[in-house]
Amino acid sequence: MSEFSAQDAVFMQMALDLAQQGQFTTTPNPSVGCVLVKDGSIVGKGFHFKAGEPHAEVMALRDAGEQAKGATAYVTLEPCSHFGRTPPCAKGLIEAGVARVVSAMRDPNPQVAGKGLQMLAEQGIESAVGLLEEKAEWLNRGFLKRMRTGKPFVQLKMAMSLDGRTALANGESKWITSELSRQDVQVERAKASAILSASSTVIADDPLLNVRWEQLPKQVQQQYKHENLRQPIRVILDSQNQVQPTQRLFQVDSPVWFVSKSERDLSGYPQSCEQIILEDKAEYLHNLMLELGKRQINTLWIEAGATLAGALIEANLVDELIIYTAPKLLGDEARGLCKLPHLNKLADASQWKLHSIERIGDDVKSIYHPIVREPKC
Repeated sequence: MSEFSAQDAVFMQMALDLAQQGQFTTTPNPSVGCVLVKDGSIVGKGFHFKAGEPHAEVMALRDAGEQAKGATAYVTLEPCSHFGRTPPCAKGLIEAGVARVVSAMRDPNPQVAGKGLQMLAEQGIESAVGLLEEKAEWLNRGFLKRMRTGKPFVQLKMAMSLDGRTALANGESKWITSELSRQDVQVERAKASAILSASSTVIADDPLLNVRWEQLPKQVQQQYKHENLRQPIRVILDSQNQVQPTQRLFQVDSPVWFVSKSERDLSGYPQSCEQIILEDKAEYLHNLMLELGKRQINTLWIEAGATLAGALIEANLVDELIIYTAPKLLGDEARGLCKLPHLNKLADASQWKLHSIERIGDDVKSIYHPIVREPKC
């Protein structure tokens, strides 16, 4: 951090704040922000809004115009060096004549991976990397995990009572948590690349599993036009091909991917439906995550019953456990949070570290990260 000044940190934080404005729209691309500074003043700024549209550096350069020459560029991710749907950003910075580039972190994408910084160095442009790196990593944790492991960042959401129950014995569960908590879930869904659930949940609850625009906070609605907010892909585990075209799931204009063991006739389903055929074997859930990674799913939001929740936890596939706790007591006959193997020793229990806790009305939102990460196969 010694090579960076306090002023550098201020401008990089501005770039990170800009990057966050793309968190609902950029997938499968990362969220990136850029600030151009000359003689201590901001001359240009921009962020990446959507895949296929100009990157953050291009937007900032457009904003700066001729003032970009001799400026310092603060970018939350290493400038790209390859031709994709848009030209290389490193090339654009070189042609604009910037004097210095500060990146929060290197891009683990094999197509970049240091090549952008090398490109700048070869043209005599001073560059530095590592400023507010931890914040930049957190912002794009889904994209970064996919690039590094081939799997999405998995978020398992559950709602429970004070005594750890998710539904009454008869299955009634609407609504354990408050309207404010459900609104918060809409925001989390909107950030996700895909939502995963099981056919049992779809058949029992007949959910839409979509982002409901009208339930998003007013500041989000004001910042984005309705048509710009994408709907996450819905991924449904349906090994027996039980989900029917009459489910409410298909009332939403968003793809549904069925995961099953055999082909199904999709003639009665919307054209956006696809199939993922996976063998039902020990590595099933791991193979599913790899398949979703290949399909460019960065962040996977999971809403499922106790069986699937327990299986994902037991397989060490959950990166983030998000629990909404309501101030209610449902009793010992109500349904539990997740199904896990019987334990004989407390030392064998799945262990988690509290990342954050937030009050949402009378409910509490707790986020946990696993302590042990070794994969189980």
